[in-house]
Amino acid sequence: MRENYIPQPIDTKDVVLPKELNNLVEAMAKNVHEVWAQTRIDQGWIWGEERNDELKHHPCLVAYEELPEEERLYDRNTSIETLKLITKLGFKITK
Repeated sequence: MRENYIPQPIDTKDVVLPKELNNLVEAMAKNVHEVWAQTRIDQGWIWGEERNDELKHHPCLVAYEELPEEERLYDRNTSIETLKLITKLGFKITK
């Protein structure tokens, strides 16, 4: 079954987020990283210069602001796609 799995995310290409959500996107991205990092730390992972699954070392166990831009972009994209899905499903995002 696993080798036959084909991801089928809901298509959100037609959703354009308003610029007013840019700050929310960044706050969500930071929180996505914080949740991920806390989960790893709770599992016994520590910072390491290189990722090592056996030793539970990971170079991204740093503050969001210290992440390489590529990693922050990953978290931003997760946040953007979540907000786009919320919108696509008919929910309104208000402050």
